[in-house]
Amino acid sequence: MLSIAIGADSAAIDLKNTITDYLQQKGLTVTDYSYDPTGENPIYPDVAYTLAHAIKDGKHQRGILLCGTGIGMCIVANKVNGIRAAQCHDTYSAQRARKSNNAQVIALGARVIGPELAKEIIGAWLDAEFEGGGSAPKVEKIGYYEHQEKHQ
Repeated sequence: MLSIAIGADSAAIDLKNTITDYLQQKGLTVTDYSYDPTGENPIYPDVAYTLAHAIKDGKHQRGILLCGTGIGMCIVANKVNGIRAAQCHDTYSAQRARKSNNAQVIALGARVIGPELAKEIIGAWLDAEFEGGGSAPKVEKIGYYEHQEKHQ
């Protein structure tokens, strides 16, 4: 059974609650990273960074990040070595994010899409698996470049 990490900033709390319910109804384990230990509203860089590290550390297999547009969350998650995050607002991109890029994290914008489309996108992403094949060397190259950046 997949363990899913979810995180949202203040712009996407309602969507996060909807998606959490959707995932739990599918029988998935969901851990919420939408918090700020200081008690302030969570800001997307903190949420995305914490969630991405939880994926990297093996606490969860997949992560869902939600903010106003999905852009900022995606940028931050991709700063964590080994994480491949994709911003998706349609089912085809979500499927390809997994099948071609082996993205462990998906980012969506609550101000861009509604809850029903978000569920469809997340469902498509969860159902997809990395195909390997011709995409495998490309994903390996991403890791190579990541390693190069880390050592410069």
